[in-house]
Amino acid sequence: MTAATDQFDLFSAPGTGLPEGLRHAEGVIAADEAERLVEAFASLPFQAFDFHGFKGNRRIVSYGGRYDFSASRLEAAEPIPDFLLPARAAAAAFARLEPEAIHHAMVTEYAPGAGIGWHRDRPEFDRVIGLSFVSPATMRFRRRRAAGWERASLPLAPRSAYLLDGPARQDWQHSITPGEALRYSVTFRTLR
Repeated sequence: MTAATDQFDLFSAPGTGLPEGLRHAEGVIAADEAERLVEAFASLPFQAFDFHGFKGNRRIVSYGGRYDFSASRLEAAEPIPDFLLPARAAAAAFARLEPEAIHHAMVTEYAPGAGIGWHRDRPEFDRVIGLSFVSPATMRFRRRRAAGWERASLPLAPRSAYLLDGPARQDWQHSITPGEALRYSVTFRTLR
């Protein structure tokens, strides 16, 4: 299902231009497992992403917890379902965690033209592990400097994974550019 953990690329070395604490690898999910997951995604009860009454142009379903932006708190949600447990295990192996350390999963459906604006994940969460499916995307990063914004970008291929930890998680904002085709992602998070 996954590649050997020691084969994952680490993008925190000086001179890469990418944030320290960002890890990325392609082929983390096997092709047959990705196909099985995408089939399962089609039957999920997606809801439009809601940010203080603003409906985003992507749809989500959360497990293990759901962040209520209106109340500014993490609320209970259905447990991570069995069909996502192999993906959670792959994400955990990539992040060098035990699967049980991951308490939150969010499946996101991006219609053509949908993306995510600049943000940091809520402070209740710690490490953020993302898996990409169906079509590629570009993840952008920025952090404020005295002379303006320092920026970087990372292409996300289908079946790839990224980990946001340390400065990549705390100091940088990230976004996903709008894509031209349907895309899914699964974001796994540990809790603080």
